Amino acid sequence: MCSSGTSGGERKLMPTVPEEIGKRFQLSSLVIPVISQFVPDLEKRKGMYFWSIKSEAKTPGGLPARPVLTNSYQNMYSQMLCGLYQRKEVLRVGSYFASGLICAIRFLEKHWSLLCNDIRMGTLNTQITDQSVRESVMKILKPDPELADSIEAECSRDSWQGIIARLWPNTKYVDVVVTGSMSQYIPTLDYYSNSLPLVSTTYGSSECFFGINLNPFIKPSEVSYTLIPTMCYFEFAPIHRDNGVINSISKSKSLNEKEQNQLVDLVDVKIGKEYELIQGGDVLRVAGYKNNAPQFYFVCWENVI
Repeated sequence: MCSSGTSGGERKLMPTVPEEIGKRFQLSSLVIPVISQFVPDLEKRKGMYFWSIKSEAKTPGGLPARPVLTNSYQNMYSQMLCGLYQRKEVLRVGSYFASGLICAIRFLEKHWSLLCNDIRMGTLNTQITDQSVRESVMKILKPDPELADSIEAECSRDSWQGIIARLWPNTKYVDVVVTGSMSQYIPTLDYYSNSLPLVSTTYGSSECFFGINLNPFIKPSEVSYTLIPTMCYFEFAPIHRDNGVINSISKSKSLNEKEQNQLVDLVDVKIGKEYELIQGGDVLRVAGYKNNAPQFYFVCWENVI
């Protein structure tokens, strides 16, 4: 696997094994029970999520590699088309990052007339050339002029304020990461969603999924994540600030013995203190505990503006 490059700008290659993939699914399986405490009948409806992948590349040694998050016209168009066609069944809308969902809405702004035409005629845009994608979409797509007219009426209005709530009227919340640097997109998401709750469910990276938000409907500025001890072995480097500048053990070099002795285990972090998460380079502040598991606010990415 290669990282998406969202944290440091450069992609990293990482090996992945079935056990690690199983842990990702394990954490994801905890999300629905948590959300269901606040949204009844969640499992009876659908979520429209913009998960995007692209063809695998090859490493110099011949191993397949691809990022978890990317984008292409064909998969975005097909996902949007299916989401619009089944809009009454959608209970939650999301992407991993807030920026990804905004990209999807802006894609819709540009291509809604083509999407409406496909729904009206029960056809699929000829620019979608991947045969497996075409077959999957055509399994559910049938001509529906009335649905196409209602979507067209919403998209052709002068203002796109509340477009998410208007096109997907049963949506209860928007499922995106809006903590840390993603908080800059909150006003835009509020505009498009008519201020539906913005829910950051999990905390993770390409390297590993780390934790879960056990209070999902709290304000984005107050979100903390409970780290799951079984996800990986966590190590933290204490953060020291000099005139507001973050100083910590650099993750870009091998740690010497003195620096190794400065690292803190998950059970030894202190409330209110800031640490660099060695696994990903994130700067976190300890918010409290859930039972014996520490909870963390995401502060920033180290050395990234």
